[in-house]
Amino acid sequence: MELKELYQEIILDHGKNPRNLKKSDNFNKDAAGHNPLCGDKVHVFLKVDENNKISDIAFEGSGCAISMASASIMTDLMKEKKEVEVRELVDDFLEMIKKNPELKSKILAEDEKTKLMSLSGVKKYPMRVKCATMAWHTLTSAMQNSNKEKSD
Repeated sequence: MELKELYQEIILDHGKNPRNLKKSDNFNKDAAGHNPLCGDKVHVFLKVDENNKISDIAFEGSGCAISMASASIMTDLMKEKKEVEVRELVDDFLEMIKKNPELKSKILAEDEKTKLMSLSGVKKYPMRVKCATMAWHTLTSAMQNSNKEKSD
């Protein structure tokens, strides 16, 4: 299987069967995001413990396969990460989506990097970049506990 086919398979799988698609119980941080250009919406729920580690993360939302896959992959990867790791991964992902060919983070295992890299093809389609990054910007807002809706 070619890498491009693998990436498409990952996006389709997460888009059709999103992980962590639910309202989290006992969340203590959250934020909502909306892309008014295409109608994608996401609401990220976090349970952050006293050590600033995400003990639970989930999302509700609707949108295209790319936005749902991105939110699903993001929630899978961020569980049990500390705030400093979350910031590093968000920054690395956003740089990869916009300009870098690869992820630089050493936090992720190779299979986790492959999941994230599956979204790298959107950089060829500027209108799709917002679909892939909306959940990540919303996660940043939730970590800062700014409960205002994020529009991208």
